[in-house]
Amino acid sequence: MNDLVRPFGPSQPVVHDWHLDSVVSALHAARADWRQSQGRLRDFSTREFPSRAALRDIVATLAAALFPMRLGPPGLRDSSEDFFVGHSLAVALDALAAQVVLELRYSARLNGMTAEDSEAQAVAIIQQFAAALPDQRRLLDADITAAWQGDPAARSVDEVLLCYPGINAILHHRLAHLLYRAGLPLIARIIAEIAHGETGIDIHPGAQIGAGFFIDHGTGVVIGETAVIGERVRLYQAVTLGAKRFEQGEDGSLLKGQPRHPIVEDDVVIYAGATVLGRITIGRGSSIGGNVWLTRSVPPGSQITQASLQG
Repeated sequence: MNDLVRPFGPSQPVVHDWHLDSVVSALHAARADWRQSQGRLRDFSTREFPSRAALRDIVATLAAALFPMRLGPPGLRDSSEDFFVGHSLAVALDALAAQVVLELRYSARLNGMTAEDSEAQAVAIIQQFAAALPDQRRLLDADITAAWQGDPAARSVDEVLLCYPGINAILHHRLAHLLYRAGLPLIARIIAEIAHGETGIDIHPGAQIGAGFFIDHGTGVVIGETAVIGERVRLYQAVTLGAKRFEQGEDGSLLKGQPRHPIVEDDVVIYAGATVLGRITIGRGSSIGGNVWLTRSVPPGSQITQASLQG
């Protein structure tokens, strides 16, 4: 067999000299240069940032606790459902608290502060997060029902929960949004990006989204940080709720946190490929047609299509 195509694996152990000493040394130098340029002198000996892998497991465990008989283990029975939920929540919340401590300490270092009370702060944040989970379950029930009612291809609410990428994305978002509001933007953003990678749906954790939200198909949907979405709103694939421009400060740097994304009122439908930009308002009950480019507010009950914009 040609050495270039010989498989690697335990059945045919091959030892190569990759000259790793020089590579490791060069990578060490690159890290040191970057940390010096960023003013980050390492005065700690453990992991600095929350873990993407840990957060992926935490969200999966929380999802199973929220929907135990559908997203929990296959052998779960009604008689042990509450025990499973309690155990899963304890495991997930303990793990999440450890990640919260990491972010609190990281944020304190960035701001030149100490994080002496980070563990106490983490406990308080997680207690509030846990208390909000029943309401999040009810919100997600409304989202699932909206998807089932809004899609003639859906055969059951169970199919919607188990199969629809839009529901997976909004489940991640509702958890991420709680953490974002609790002052944990890094953890929230990591959770959002986990969903983005799995579904192709990009929802910033800062976006405010009402009950009964349905993303049909979903690939390519983008929802910006300051977007505000009302109840019973439906989006189709490749919809963008984005910013028209970015405000700059006197020094030329971008201003953070400015309202720059659309407000979408209740009962709005936005069809595939539409792009809605800027801090504009889409009035209640409006319908925005496919591939429309919209940068102005429209009143309630509007029917916007490419033809109406061109006319």
